[in-house]
Amino acid sequence: MILDFNSEQPIYLQLAEALEDDILKGIIPEEGQVPSTTEISVTTKINPATARKGVNLLVDEGILYKKRGVGMFVCVGAKEKIMKKRRDQFYQSFVATLLDEAKKLNISRQELVAMIKGGTDDV
Repeated sequence: MILDFNSEQPIYLQLAEALEDDILKGIIPEEGQVPSTTEISVTTKINPATARKGVNLLVDEGILYKKRGVGMFVCVGAKEKIMKKRRDQFYQSFVATLLDEAKKLNISRQELVAMIKGGTDDV
């Protein structure tokens, strides 16, 4: 888990995204245990309150759940929730912006699709 202390994005959000990434990649499976906030704060050298804030954000979103006295675990269906959330963010951040700019430039949807298809060779 790598956190960028020079980023404008708050550390707790970076932590939450890093945990989501680990869930998406299968590093932490559904029903799998997540490192404790103490472990996270020690390994990443961040304040335990910051680690707790990042983890609690995922609890609030229904990605993680607490087992009293045992720790934090990944909810069943968490991977799908994360994918849906990220797809929605992707659409709003990139696709909607792309379509708006294409409209301003009078680029048809067919031209836009052709542009996108033409760029797939590098992917």
